[in-house]
Amino acid sequence: MNILVVGSGGREHAIVKSLKKSTKVNKIFCAPGNGGIGLDAECVPISAMDFSGLISFAKNSVDLTVVGMDEPLVAGIVDEFEKAGLKIFGPSKLAAEIEGSKSFAKEFMKKYDIPTAKYECFDTNTYENALEYVKNSVFPLVIKADGLALGKGVIICQNLEEANAALNEMLVDNKFGESGNKIVIEEFLDGVELSVLSFCDGKTIKPMVAAKDYKRAFDNDLGLNTGGMGSISPPSFYTEEMASECMEQIFLKTLSGMGREGRPFKGVLYFGLISTKDGVKVIEYNCRFGDPETQAVLMRLDSDLTEIILACVNETLDEITIKWNDKASVCVVVVSGGYPLAYEKGFEITGIDSCSEDACLFHAGTVFKDGKFYTNGGRVIGACALANTLEKAVEKAYFMAKNIKFENSRFRYDIGK
Repeated sequence: MNILVVGSGGREHAIVKSLKKSTKVNKIFCAPGNGGIGLDAECVPISAMDFSGLISFAKNSVDLTVVGMDEPLVAGIVDEFEKAGLKIFGPSKLAAEIEGSKSFAKEFMKKYDIPTAKYECFDTNTYENALEYVKNSVFPLVIKADGLALGKGVIICQNLEEANAALNEMLVDNKFGESGNKIVIEEFLDGVELSVLSFCDGKTIKPMVAAKDYKRAFDNDLGLNTGGMGSISPPSFYTEEMASECMEQIFLKTLSGMGREGRPFKGVLYFGLISTKDGVKVIEYNCRFGDPETQAVLMRLDSDLTEIILACVNETLDEITIKWNDKASVCVVVVSGGYPLAYEKGFEITGIDSCSEDACLFHAGTVFKDGKFYTNGGRVIGACALANTLEKAVEKAYFMAKNIKFENSRFRYDIGK
């Protein structure tokens, strides 16, 4: 079969690589893709938000479409493809609101008794109320833009001055556009964060192996939030007991609740979690594969990803067994200087070697021109490695990351350490 992957980042490159292993797959297309994805799939110059263009292409060339990005899912790409009679993997527009609106997600968790941080919601019309609320709050405090913000719409405020600045950025200066017209202010949860992605077919949920994401720009979790500076799998603190707790108190309740709301979830449901002294709680939901967690997690998948996706689409997920290897995986993201704020593009990249089964470079912000790769984004390449121990995987991933050279490149030095 021919498969179209929608997106252009490291996540999509990892998905393409995994699909490529399947005996069921004849050809893989990626729209719009990037320089490195072009080594493993045929890149198609169609924007991820050009639904009519994607549908026209899929009708002629594709048997199954897999959506990696959040924006098209939240905008309803699945609904449009299904109206056209096309097979597509991902949640409907209604189901994708679990990521598209943080206020919806928080109210949903409250309704279905899913553990999460205490919160209040405000908008541009209740700005003064929000100011009064933070004055009477305990710090640190978390302020989140309601909509999509490329992983950057979350501000952890240490004091009232920072909270007032965050409220002004979102509700007055419109820093995040429509995504910030409504905000969620919630208590800061103290604990260790982790991510669990899961396959869903609307009725059945099968969690993937757990991962830990590193969001802050600099070592020791300093600096601004980013889309992700690296990831590891598995996090050592995610025990079988914790996994059981999450399944009963979070995963099953979420899938069941979405069904009751008339929003059955089919696709990948991402649980951003935190282990606290009061148990595991949900920080956020995503309606798709996480990035860069996907790179680390899919390195550990021994089953056929195509078969799993088809089972989700066909609502037969309960009939298959998903196998994972016991190795450890690490992803170190090499980024452009200045990221997640302003950065320059167009620098030549050197030190890119071919991938092996246990070590791979997943391209995120690259372009290929005249036989050379150049930077074309903030997150440029994810150096990923698989090994029998986390220490060995860290060593292999950093060996690759240090070989990647371009002007103003940088990465965190504490991923997995």
